[in-house]
Amino acid sequence: MRQAYRTALVTGASSGIGESFARLLAGRGTDLVIVARRAELLDGLARDLVERYRVGVEVLAADLTDPAERGEVEERLRADPVELLINNAGFGAFGPFAELSLDDQLGEVELNVVALMRLTHAALPGMIRRRRGGVLNVASMAGFAPSPGSAVYGATKAYVASFSESLHAEVAGKGVHVTALCPGFTRTTEEDEANLLWLRREDVARAGLDAVSAGRAMCVPGLQYKAALPALKLVPRPLLRAAANRIWRQAADTQ
Repeated sequence: MRQAYRTALVTGASSGIGESFARLLAGRGTDLVIVARRAELLDGLARDLVERYRVGVEVLAADLTDPAERGEVEERLRADPVELLINNAGFGAFGPFAELSLDDQLGEVELNVVALMRLTHAALPGMIRRRRGGVLNVASMAGFAPSPGSAVYGATKAYVASFSESLHAEVAGKGVHVTALCPGFTRTTEEDEANLLWLRREDVARAGLDAVSAGRAMCVPGLQYKAALPALKLVPRPLLRAAANRIWRQAADTQ
């Protein structure tokens, strides 16, 4: 049975897939709490959504790598619960692990893993008590294969996929859905067209919303990536590492 959500909190909502989540939910009549670092972008998005869809939109500007600001979002989830939490905020650094700033890579872990886990822990107990709710965690196809050149990013997304699938099993039968959304390469602006490799952000967001509403543990948008996932599991790991390393080096040469 599909759930329709009356309220939702979306992180990383100021642009990209997060903005698409917010727009699609507002179009479905969902009241929103939108979270990101850039308050001016959130304010503009909120005005547009209120005028266009007549929904309630609360702006919560916060850097989720900052414990104090993240704590305010956690408290918001506990004090005034929402029916859907979308952990979309995340980023990745590109380059050899040994040459990149350690602080930047620790920031990836803080945002992609720690913040996601803490916000989920703030929201999930209340959902279970009410026997209603959903958590949609944005992972990536990068979590299923070696990711030379973005080793920390790939590792964080592997965590998100595994964590979400485990929680999905834990809350089964309790009226709550936890879903991992695992897109491949995704265009970050609405103007960019999809092609064999790249997905449109609105299509990715729509697939994720449909998946968590339907109670699916995992969602891989795009026929090309659905077909690729079984192959990633079948290809011998040494061959997979070699192919990934070759792709990374080719990409690095074009930078």
